[in-house]
Amino acid sequence: MRAKVVDASILAAWCFREPKATEALAILCDSELHAPPLLAYELTNIARRKALTYPDKATLVMEALRTALVLPVYWDEVDHVVVMQLALDTGLTTYDASYLYVARTIGAELVTFDEQLAKVSRKVR
Repeated sequence: MRAKVVDASILAAWCFREPKATEALAILCDSELHAPPLLAYELTNIARRKALTYPDKATLVMEALRTALVLPVYWDEVDHVVVMQLALDTGLTTYDASYLYVARTIGAELVTFDEQLAKVSRKVR
């Protein structure tokens, strides 16, 4: 299995059945998933926004979140000082730089639907 660092855009697309869900599933299949612990917070915040926007679907959103949070993901800690420097060097937010940090640290591909993050990831490998 190939290691991949997955960000919230990919996992949210799949678990919340967004338009790119099929593409996200193809990216996730047969992969050893890694992420900074930040991913759980981001998914929870996405779920909150969806539940507020679609209150009649709040229960489904909660179930989707539960499913996403029990996926076999290796939670890789980050060095926050290094992440800050990486963010300053690349123009990314510290949140996005956390995913990039993990990818660089473990030598894995970073998978994301975020165009800016993907572009920077390809440049600084």
